Amino acid sequence: MPTYEYECENCGYRFEKFQKMSDEPIKECPKCGGKTERLIGGGMGIIFKGSGFYSTDYKDSGSSRKTCCGRTERCDKPPCSDDNVCKR
Repeated sequence: MPTYEYECENCGYRFEKFQKMSDEPIKECPKCGGKTERLIGGGMGIIFKGSGFYSTDYKDSGSSRKTCCGRTERCDKPPCSDDNVCKR
């Protein structure tokens, strides 16, 4: 359910209300009883809940990981030159 922001046209009071999308907009200011207008908000970012949304959830098993020169074991020296040739 979204949070809607309202502003009173009479006194300028601004408030937020957590409502269903199908609910009717609030027409009366809770402070002065004047007419309110629902404002257009920027919204919020997407919130992902549950597993599968982190880089650690789908990591490779490690057997297919290779260095930049194509070897599976780490090199003792800087592994590659600019042309990807191993310096070992």
